Amino acid sequence: MDAVSGGTTISDEMAEEAESHDLLTLGIEEEYILVDADEPRGVEAVERVVDLVPDEIRGSVQHEYLRSQIEVASPPQLELSGLFEAMRTLRAEVAGAAERAGTRLLAVGTGPAAGPAIRVLDRPRYHRMREHYGDLSPGQGMCGTHVHVSIPDAETGVLVLNHLRPWLPVLHAATTNSPLFGGHDTGYASWRSMMWERWPTVGPTPYLESLDEYETLVKDLEKTGAMFDEGMLYWYARLSANYPTVEIRMGDVTPTLDDAMLLAALARALVATLLRDVHAGIPAPQVPHPLLMAAHWRAAHDGLEGVAVDLATREPRPAWRLMRQLFDHVRPELDRHGDLEIATVLMGRLRAHGTGAARQRAILAQSGSVADVVDWLAAATKGDTGNSGAAPRQPVTS
Repeated sequence: MDAVSGGTTISDEMAEEAESHDLLTLGIEEEYILVDADEPRGVEAVERVVDLVPDEIRGSVQHEYLRSQIEVASPPQLELSGLFEAMRTLRAEVAGAAERAGTRLLAVGTGPAAGPAIRVLDRPRYHRMREHYGDLSPGQGMCGTHVHVSIPDAETGVLVLNHLRPWLPVLHAATTNSPLFGGHDTGYASWRSMMWERWPTVGPTPYLESLDEYETLVKDLEKTGAMFDEGMLYWYARLSANYPTVEIRMGDVTPTLDDAMLLAALARALVATLLRDVHAGIPAPQVPHPLLMAAHWRAAHDGLEGVAVDLATREPRPAWRLMRQLFDHVRPELDRHGDLEIATVLMGRLRAHGTGAARQRAILAQSGSVADVVDWLAAATKGDTGNSGAAPRQPVTS
């Protein structure tokens, strides 16, 4: 989905404050899976859940492609604390609605347990997608996090997308949260990424010289039938079709808000850093597209717990070293936006407890039960796990 805020627009006061301080606003979209209250399998319950969502957040909650999926979108924010409060409310209220509907809400890249095939939502667009593209969405759904960061104009946004390309694989690794599928470990930290790449317009953003080239390519892709419209441009970073933002969208939905807030803070600081490079006339690195695809594959396979591809040297390096390098690179903009202190804390927590994929595997190794993994995910999604991100009844570290 393209909405940053479910219909909410940035206020005049916020826009004036952002412009006066040369700050960037940000927003998040998160997609979730609904599972049975007693079993870990996905359930077709989204319409029941949406009906039970409180009126005051209804505009920020949307249906998704499958009947076992639901999506929320934050209002745009200047302060990370405001984004956290907005997302905490959305997660808690939607999780509560899910429980009243006899289900549980999971922030997970794809359904961990085996279950029946899930039908698409009864909407003309989705039926058309199912008929045209076939069975490209197996299981209970594929759920991601999309971070929107404001940009001054679309032409500049295209140049920022060029600069973003070599940095996104490390953020991809940091958000891995779908190692399990069909009740077993797939061998990938993000199995969602492997399934998602089957769609014809999914992948790294190509290097583009101008907004005109971007728009021409979008039209050409529509002509091929690879997508119906710009809303189906599923590149890992793109210009929003509806808002003046760059949308970073390669990652799994993260299990905890700690992880989501770290991603948001780093994404904004990275875009702000790269905007300065664009304004200084620094050219974007010319990374070969096949190498970029390989770096994203390695990120999906290893997460942060293994090896990543350093696209500056084209050498494999420990993924956490590259994560640290990204953090240090954007530190001035983290500081300027007021996010450095909290981002440092959140970075430490992620380092201590690992990605969502690592935490799921730790639980599975302890108990051997996918149901226990689902229990933890449900608790983490609601925020019932404390700062550690581990379920209270079963502490986990990695």
